[in-house]
Amino acid sequence: MGQRTIFPRRKTLFAVLAVGLLCAVAWPSAKAHLQSVAVLREVAGQPVPMLARSTTVPVTTEEISLPIQTASGPQQIRARIYTPKDWTAKDWTPQGRADAPAMVIFHGVHHLGIDEPRLTGFASALASCGIRVLTPELPGIKDYHVSQDSVTAIGESVRWFATQTGAPVGVMGLSFAGGLALVADADPQYHPAFKFIVAVGSQDSMQRVAEYYLSGRDARPDGSTEILPAHEYGPLVLEYEHVEDFVPAADLAPVRAVLRAHLYEDRPAEAAATLLLNDAQKREAHDLMDTTLPATRAQIAASIALHIGDGPGLSPQGNLHTLGTPVYLLHGQADNIIPSAETLWMANELQPKDLRAVLVSPVLSHLDLDGAKPGAMDEWRLLHFFARVIHNAESSSAH
Repeated sequence: MGQRTIFPRRKTLFAVLAVGLLCAVAWPSAKAHLQSVAVLREVAGQPVPMLARSTTVPVTTEEISLPIQTASGPQQIRARIYTPKDWTAKDWTPQGRADAPAMVIFHGVHHLGIDEPRLTGFASALASCGIRVLTPELPGIKDYHVSQDSVTAIGESVRWFATQTGAPVGVMGLSFAGGLALVADADPQYHPAFKFIVAVGSQDSMQRVAEYYLSGRDARPDGSTEILPAHEYGPLVLEYEHVEDFVPAADLAPVRAVLRAHLYEDRPAEAAATLLLNDAQKREAHDLMDTTLPATRAQIAASIALHIGDGPGLSPQGNLHTLGTPVYLLHGQADNIIPSAETLWMANELQPKDLRAVLVSPVLSHLDLDGAKPGAMDEWRLLHFFARVIHNAESSSAH
């Protein structure tokens, strides 16, 4: 049930590599495609072709404490830097190469945060292409809360890394973090630090996504409607964010503990927390975890209406027309956590000069490569998408 970060195994993935490389006549483009193969195959746990391996280098990692400024004052958040091994540690300080490629990757809503294995694998594989990668931990998103604090943490992290590298940096946001990265970029104090943004499986409107969790429907810009039953994960996150809307104050802590363990997929902790509930609290927890119950759905609808004012501050919607940053949009066609119609809305609002690539792919569901029977061209389009991102991350300016 828990949200997955990125890229499980797929034996047939990128089988069209040879055909694609024949079309890549310029070495920078060919190199980026080879690196894209290496990155995606490495993360998928598949053997990396020898030619692709020749374009990558070993990577070292370093744990750091990242200073950020929040509304309540200065704070420190945990982060990790992935550095190509043939660069020294000084290369990511202001005294290092001012034009060295760098990228920040923000994790999705997952309790493992920057330690989620597939995120660490993806960051390491990307760094092996010669790109210094920073993965900051977003405390709110790690605990299944999508809030303004995460927007601030994203903006501060990007600005910090841009200062360290001496140039704007590329940014990739997974799931809700992608939408929040776009919101942060729209803030004038953070905008100069963004070189480009890659939003993977992200929201345009928090309100629309919340309503999708109840209806299984999301309107598209062309007037049609995407119809796809929502995953139970979405409504559960809404409940967990605002448990106070569902249970009496005296029951908040014990019921929240059960919901947290359930979302974290920690069955022993869930069982232990359930044992501490009284009979009334057990009924409350049971009803909250059964999001198909009419009474539970009515409570969720009331909570959505109560917090309708929170959505605009967490939504790219309304901020994209004048963004002025190159944007790459990727979404899974079968995504039932954040429907792909959200990426179509973002693509519709962005200026043509800012929208560098948009792909709704049957290879993906949400952030997993588990789409149903994609064709060879579908796999090639995904590989080409990431090759463009890698090429632009390595270049001195976004293209």
